Amino acid sequence: MKGRIAALVLSVAFTGAAFADDNNPLHASVSTLITTPLAIEGLTNDDQGNLYAPGRAATAADPCPIYRTPIENPALTIVGQVPAGTGAACSPSGLQFGPDGFLYVTQTDRIYRLKPDATTKPTAELFATGVPGTNGLAFDWNGNLWTGDGTTGQGRVWRISPDGKTVTEMFRIPSMVNDVPTPAGAGGVVAGTGVGRDIRSVPPAGVNVTASTRNGTATALGSQALVANGLQFYNHRLYIVDTARGAVWRVKVNQDSSVTPHVGCDVTYTANTLCMDHVAVAHPLIEGADGFVFDEAGGLWIDANERNALVYIYNNGNVVEVFRNPINPTTKLRNEGPLETPTSPVLVDHKLCTANSDGNRRDNFPSTAGEIGGAGQPKGKISCLDQRVNVPGLKMPVN
Repeated sequence: MKGRIAALVLSVAFTGAAFADDNNPLHASVSTLITTPLAIEGLTNDDQGNLYAPGRAATAADPCPIYRTPIENPALTIVGQVPAGTGAACSPSGLQFGPDGFLYVTQTDRIYRLKPDATTKPTAELFATGVPGTNGLAFDWNGNLWTGDGTTGQGRVWRISPDGKTVTEMFRIPSMVNDVPTPAGAGGVVAGTGVGRDIRSVPPAGVNVTASTRNGTATALGSQALVANGLQFYNHRLYIVDTARGAVWRVKVNQDSSVTPHVGCDVTYTANTLCMDHVAVAHPLIEGADGFVFDEAGGLWIDANERNALVYIYNNGNVVEVFRNPINPTTKLRNEGPLETPTSPVLVDHKLCTANSDGNRRDNFPSTAGEIGGAGQPKGKISCLDQRVNVPGLKMPVN
């Protein structure tokens, strides 16, 4: 990530050096902007100072509301809905405004769109199908919509034509485990095959902690296979966050929306799988990274959601932790907030906010602590940095 280095991230004394987790040298703080009755993950904004987040329905019979709230005077208003799920409750993740003024929302293997309206609360119309696990969304300069395959773990990145009718797999980020060796004649991958590495979040995975070892015990739970999560364009490059590795990948996209990536370095993967030289940055501070957003200087704000942390990556690749939840002095846990699995940051002018999904794993385990997720509590919330961010965010829609 090259370019001019932003001199300051926050309006506080800050040298740009990396510091120990619990020192909080920036004196950054986070406060709740508003809570939501349903769980949320995605977050985006318009150019009028409003934030938007899709709620996740409690039952399969219910549609998923789209919430809107002004940043300056927070109050929830439902401005549309995603249709109810088929067989399971709808659970939208990413959302983004398109150049046509529609709000696009992901749901399972489909993408919906609507024009937000507080009066009519329209039901979103189907825009595209055939994108299993669709999560983050980003539009390019030709009106194409790009998305990754989310929790399927295969690392696919698709380009969808402006009319939604043509879905093209453009490349893949290497999955954590490949699909070889597959027994001859098996006709596909079978349980127990594959070569690679399995990342587990503890908890819910178990580890036997002793003076001499840290070996896994409950190995059936907690695997983190997501390698193609949030994505966004900057300077004709598409950036994709890799949750499992704690990395950000970068691919140059041509003027006609084609790509000519470096692929084929590992023949055990599909032929369109990226080589490792497409990694822009990898760092332990962004383990469990989910969503991210650029500022005008090309710096990246990333939600390291499994660490309940907010991280900044300078445009020269330096990585700094801006905020991480403090520990409870008795339990030594970081699950009481103010961050509760932050997932999708937005930077509106000089204000940085994030959605919180309250996942029941790693630093947020058990998720019943804190402000959301417990008995009788709201299920989601939007939190914001109290400090002013010196470098403003990009104008919406971002392409």
